[in-house]
Amino acid sequence: MGENAIEIEGLRKTYAASGSQPPKEALKGIDLNIPAGSIFGLLGPNGAGKSTLINILAGLVRKSSGKVRIWGFDQDVNPRQSRGAIGVMPQELNIDPFFTPRAALEVQAGLYGVPKSQRITDRILKAIGLEDKAEAYARNLSGGMRRRLLLGKALVHRPQVLVLDEPTAGVDIELRQMLWTNIRRLNEEQGTTIILTTHYLEEAQEMCGEIAIINHGEVIARDSTAALIGRMDAKTLVVHPETPVDPLPQMPVGVDVARRRDGALAFTYRRGEISTGAVIEAVRNAGIVMRDVATQEPDLEDVFVALTSNRKGAA
Repeated sequence: MGENAIEIEGLRKTYAASGSQPPKEALKGIDLNIPAGSIFGLLGPNGAGKSTLINILAGLVRKSSGKVRIWGFDQDVNPRQSRGAIGVMPQELNIDPFFTPRAALEVQAGLYGVPKSQRITDRILKAIGLEDKAEAYARNLSGGMRRRLLLGKALVHRPQVLVLDEPTAGVDIELRQMLWTNIRRLNEEQGTTIILTTHYLEEAQEMCGEIAIINHGEVIARDSTAALIGRMDAKTLVVHPETPVDPLPQMPVGVDVARRRDGALAFTYRRGEISTGAVIEAVRNAGIVMRDVATQEPDLEDVFVALTSNRKGAA
């Protein structure tokens, strides 16, 4: 096993024409390496190609062309080993309602060929907080409990790579924290590589050391989270004036001003073109008395919007 858990080269997927619908190219030559032992974010708007990529990794969708290696195993040469190296927690709650959590984990382990003597069903039930619900029918579990069970099913064969597809969509804060505690433990104690897709960008910013952004079937950015955020040169000075300001003041070229709902004024500028001190001086020169002032740095959401909002193409 090398330094990468996942290696993808020239990956393409074209769905055949259906009825009046023309062929759809979902992936357009993806090149992507995901380091072993990392928590890696895979982000993109709806229809970007994330689900197709995940399903190809899981062996559920056949690629049109390209190479995929999972934990060093080429999908075309060693399909069984590559599938065994990855576990996927899907977004959809696809659980048999007549199985208990224990039975669901046992069946899943059997499907992966895990001998009974090597199964870790009880350990997984404890880790996902379903120890006391082990014999309850899945149809009687809450939505949050079912989502925990999905995580457990993805872990039965002890995969080296774990894919989490929108794992906290629609769950409460307590469950979200529990999930991330377990995920961090898997990563830190067992070295499991985690691939996360999520629409909660603050979650990706907190959890992921590296991120790739996909749009229209192409990787449009791939870097460390800090470096991606660092690409945004914009900075915002938030001023709470002593008295309401109306109309908005005139600012030097390169400084945009907007009024927020709480009456604060937001002055946005590029750090490479103008200093914060110069912006503050311009505010004072406009006759604004500042009661409070703060600066805001860009976050991952700013980067995501900037990279995806102006790109056109087939979804």
